[in-house]
Amino acid sequence: MIVTAMIRFFVACLAGIVLTKQAEAHPHIFVDGGVSFQLSGAAQLDALNVTWRYDAFGTLYLLSTYGLSLNTEGDLDKEDWQELIRRRSDWPANFRGSTHLTVNGAPVALDRPTDFEARLVDGRLEVTFVRPLKTPVDIQGAEAEVAFYEATYFYAFSVTDTPQLIGDTVDCAAEVALFTPAAKDAELLVTLAKLGREETSGLRNVGSNFADRIVLTCG
Repeated sequence: MIVTAMIRFFVACLAGIVLTKQAEAHPHIFVDGGVSFQLSGAAQLDALNVTWRYDAFGTLYLLSTYGLSLNTEGDLDKEDWQELIRRRSDWPANFRGSTHLTVNGAPVALDRPTDFEARLVDGRLEVTFVRPLKTPVDIQGAEAEVAFYEATYFYAFSVTDTPQLIGDTVDCAAEVALFTPAAKDAELLVTLAKLGREETSGLRNVGSNFADRIVLTCG
């Protein structure tokens, strides 16, 4: 009991320290990861396999939000993992999941997440899930693009994983187009950094300004 209490005290202290530091800047939570493309038939895009890894603060913030704490092994108990997965996969009806897919510039609708899994990797929460397309899309000769961003830029996403192609991938290729800041972006970032923790920018979809993108082409 003493050891468990000490661990929880340490986690609480760390969360407080990181929270104080993060609260001085916008965005507040940083996520990295990537996407794999599920294809079938003649270049038909069926689903996206998404991986997100939250930073140390984001991990502690989420665990605290859900009333969960690490056990003596620095992990979550089985019941806590089940609760975490249930909470993280229970998205509001109007939440797009910060995953934005377009084909030749036109938005493509995604279904709610399936196959949701979670684990801790070096003290960071990693979640994986599948986003099926509501209607599979033929991308032969087209360009599909995935961008991860949250409209208010409270969360900042970085693509760090090499995109993978799953299924019938003949004549298909995917590459990452990293966000390259321009002078106007630096100016906007300074403005966003001045926002308080409970404030959000009035600019529509401001997070899209800083999004890395993954581009898939076939044929």
